[in-house]
Amino acid sequence: MTSTTHEMLNPAPLVPHTISGNQLTLLHCGVEYFPQLCAALDHAQVSIFLESYIFAGDETGQRVVDSLLRAARRGVRVHVLVDGFGAVDFPDAWQSKFAAAGVQLQWFRHEVFSFKIHRHRLRRLHRKLVAIDQTTAFIGGINIINDRVNATSAPRLDYAVRIVGSMATEIDLEMRHLWYRVSWAKFRQRSDWLKINAYRHWLKQQNETLDTPPLLTLLLRDNFHHRRDIKEAYLHAITHAEHEIILANAYFLPGRNFRQALIEAAQRGVRVVLLLQGKVEYRFQHYATHALYWKFLEAGIEIYEYQSSYLHAKVAVVDQYWVTIGSSNIDPFSLMLAREANLVVRDREFAGVLRQSLLVATEHAIRIQPQDWQRLNWATRLLLWASYSAVLMVTSLVGGKRQVEP
Repeated sequence: MTSTTHEMLNPAPLVPHTISGNQLTLLHCGVEYFPQLCAALDHAQVSIFLESYIFAGDETGQRVVDSLLRAARRGVRVHVLVDGFGAVDFPDAWQSKFAAAGVQLQWFRHEVFSFKIHRHRLRRLHRKLVAIDQTTAFIGGINIINDRVNATSAPRLDYAVRIVGSMATEIDLEMRHLWYRVSWAKFRQRSDWLKINAYRHWLKQQNETLDTPPLLTLLLRDNFHHRRDIKEAYLHAITHAEHEIILANAYFLPGRNFRQALIEAAQRGVRVVLLLQGKVEYRFQHYATHALYWKFLEAGIEIYEYQSSYLHAKVAVVDQYWVTIGSSNIDPFSLMLAREANLVVRDREFAGVLRQSLLVATEHAIRIQPQDWQRLNWATRLLLWASYSAVLMVTSLVGGKRQVEP
């Protein structure tokens, strides 16, 4: 995807949408995300919390590190939480610079050199969140890594949201909660964790008393109190869809209930569009996803494989009103093992911007037809189903059999 193609995917300038007292700006790809992120970091005055699955030692990582260091040197309290597997290549030199400047760095499950299979090995921190001064936040699927695989490649297709308002405060609260949970060092931090827990409980009770769903909802997934929140939000939107479902996902391996919900939506006349990965990034997952195509195609579901670049999006638009954007894929890793964070937005104007971008993306994709499956020989079909079975088996071994839905 050239810069011209990027302009086609995002034809409108960055315009904030005011929703429930918050200003939301949809950001397409790292091309838009990183300038907005670094500008916000450079304006931070009090605190920064940043979480990322990948924090690569490349030019983009250096750009973010420089902004974080500048913030720390002017007195901002900076907290960085990265995953012990996804950020394994985080440079030692950056860690030294963080320590010298007072940036607090923590690792989530820093155990990358263990070769033993444990249930917790795939329970990673997969969230991509930033909270600044409790007033500005970013949420989406974009890791801290160069947007292009190489100098001539197109940027990954991905999305994030910049938020200014009370939802940013809620995101900050959840990030502090996890930060203090990971840290066991100081009694003061434990006290803060208890206060944050009490406030989170109160906020949840307030939302439960609302007669109608809030226009903005922060959805989390963990292995404690929010095991199914993201999945259930998807299922509720799909089962209540009346006109259209557009779902773009990088790693798409839904369980039986999710698959059936999509098929039943198509059978009752809802247009269902799946925008999936067209370039092979991880062969096992790629072939496993293909094993599911036939049932979807048979039900009349449209499947598009994106070709211009790697697809890394984790978004959906239902009935041109309900939107989710975040870090959660539709696969066992995200829905049953990892810590994830998604934002749900109920707003037609905001949904319209994302929907238009996704429809343009389908024009840069190959549509899979039923005859494409029918032309596959028996050996290829066997390979696809073997890949699907293998993914389920590995997830079951590492994540626990009761959590895996075939």
